[in-house]
Amino acid sequence: MAIGTAAGLFSGLFGVGGGSVIVPLLVLWLGYEERSATATSLAAIVFIAAFAAGTQGLYGNVHVLDALLVGVPAVGGVLFGTWLQQRVDNRSISLLFAAVLVASAVELVLR
Repeated sequence: MAIGTAAGLFSGLFGVGGGSVIVPLLVLWLGYEERSATATSLAAIVFIAAFAAGTQGLYGNVHVLDALLVGVPAVGGVLFGTWLQQRVDNRSISLLFAAVLVASAVELVLR
């Protein structure tokens, strides 16, 4: 429940929550392996994103056409990413994920 609350808070506040909150906490707090944590996070995101987008939509913050332009092609990325994840060892997945989070943090600090 704490992981879900944190993910919801970050999702509503920053537009993130799944990969950057749920996955690390599932791995660190609950001992999930990376593939299971990623899959569980993706399943949770369906609910989180739907509710967050609906709430943001009530405030008039959703640009539906832009969302479609990003979301529809993302399906191809999801299929390729899932295929690739099944072929990479867990340690490499963890290191790549950490590198993405660090790069994102550095980018945000430098802005």
